[in-house]
Amino acid sequence: MQDASTQILRTQHLPARIAAQFARQIQQGDLKPGDRLPTENAMSRSFGVSRTVIREAIAQLRNEGMIETRQGVGAFVIDRPTRHIRLDDRADSDGHAFRDLFQLRVPLEIEAAGLAAAGHGPEHLRQMDAALARMRVTDDSADDGILADLEFHRIIAAATGNDYFVQFLGAVSDRILQTIVRSRERIHLEEIVAIVEREHTAVRDAIAARDPVRARAAMRAHMAGSAERIALRVEFYL
Repeated sequence: MQDASTQILRTQHLPARIAAQFARQIQQGDLKPGDRLPTENAMSRSFGVSRTVIREAIAQLRNEGMIETRQGVGAFVIDRPTRHIRLDDRADSDGHAFRDLFQLRVPLEIEAAGLAAAGHGPEHLRQMDAALARMRVTDDSADDGILADLEFHRIIAAATGNDYFVQFLGAVSDRILQTIVRSRERIHLEEIVAIVEREHTAVRDAIAARDPVRARAAMRAHMAGSAERIALRVEFYL
């Protein structure tokens, strides 16, 4: 890993660049399965960036199937070198590509909610509740709320028991993160936090009740709300 003398250039997309550096180390074998990544504080000092940037980079690596995070312990490299999914960067600048990507996400999220309702365990509910608590942020750490939002969806994907949901939804979510950030800049934060919290709570409660039909309906409503908040016109066929 780079030291402080070679900090990341701030003109670049910091989380993606940091994630790419760790990805190279994993692919080259410098970081091996089971190795633990440095702590958030250590990486923050080394790269000269905030802990929120580091968390986003870690989320990207996790979504690409390169690491796993263990609460209170850290982030560890996992042995899945050929199974992670990478999407191109067109959705970052191409409105049509972003719409297509969001449209792909909709049925995956809806079906994941239904499967999670049928197959989740107590730990999944505990993790969802923890992510919901982190989403209730309206101060300068609001970006952590966005990452908690993505974590909530990752937990639902994990609760399906199908690792491909985790991989596909993780890859898609990583590509749409920056648009979520920009959309929150246009809406009063306290207002959007309250709306998003209600939508996520409805999904969580339906999953907890083991009601797949209700869980799918709640997720569909959340996806429709998400599209509306970023002024995205997407046809919902489900």
